[in-house]
Amino acid sequence: MTYYYIHTGHRIGLDRFRRASAVISELQDADITLLTSDYRIASEAKNYGFKRGLGVDVVQNIAHIAVRGDQLIYDADEHSEQTLDDMMHFFSKVVRFSDHSDEVRHKKEFLVSPYLKGDNICNAVAIDKKFFGDFNKTIDVTLFYGDDDYNKDVISKKDELKALNMELLLGFYYFVFYDDEVGDSFKKIHENEEYEDVIKHSNILVTSSHQAVLDSLASGGRPVFIQRDDHSYEFQELFKTLNVPMVDELSAKKIAQAITKARIDVYQEVGENSNKIAEFIKQNLNL
Repeated sequence: MTYYYIHTGHRIGLDRFRRASAVISELQDADITLLTSDYRIASEAKNYGFKRGLGVDVVQNIAHIAVRGDQLIYDADEHSEQTLDDMMHFFSKVVRFSDHSDEVRHKKEFLVSPYLKGDNICNAVAIDKKFFGDFNKTIDVTLFYGDDDYNKDVISKKDELKALNMELLLGFYYFVFYDDEVGDSFKKIHENEEYEDVIKHSNILVTSSHQAVLDSLASGGRPVFIQRDDHSYEFQELFKTLNVPMVDELSAKKIAQAITKARIDVYQEVGENSNKIAEFIKQNLNL
């Protein structure tokens, strides 16, 4: 059996899950079972291209589902060095995704990285092929803060954000009352199910989601990245090379300045690499 474990949740969002969906769309013939730390998204796995999905509480519980000798695709930062070493001995083969520029590849693993190159490493970022194309940008500016906003940051800043005249794309884990709380501060509210359509048709996307930045670039958009304190800083180095404007907080003043910059900046293009990653996985896992 081959398992694909992804770390998701209401405090960390769905970036890794959206990345996995891009990869799995290129692995349709492979028999892969999704494992995720959130039962809610696991129950919707089929809507994102997975044949089946199971929820597990913590990464250590993977061993309660898999058996020794199975294969694992692993996209998380929950492990210690010892856990990673144990993983390499439990599974016959492991493909791991890492976003760390200073990552050191385990001698027994196959690694997917936006930064590293070398033997048994696939240097690429995953973007679903459906985002590549020429789309009519009918939405001028969209705020997609991310799939999670447990601390209600957008709600707390809704009055100052109103001046930016943006549309809002809700996140997967937002509270049920969220749109009622912020409705008067945005031109239009989009449900999370509209993610693909909104990303494709937004000229400027203001977001703290790493994957949404990449999806926006692929679709010809001009993303602005918000670096949140509670999210990984690992993508800043990559976004600098892509000329993506970045702000360090949910500040209307800073976002306005970044939007002005985004309108005139020349962004670097991103490649359609999901198939490259899929071929790397197929080859090394004999799928």
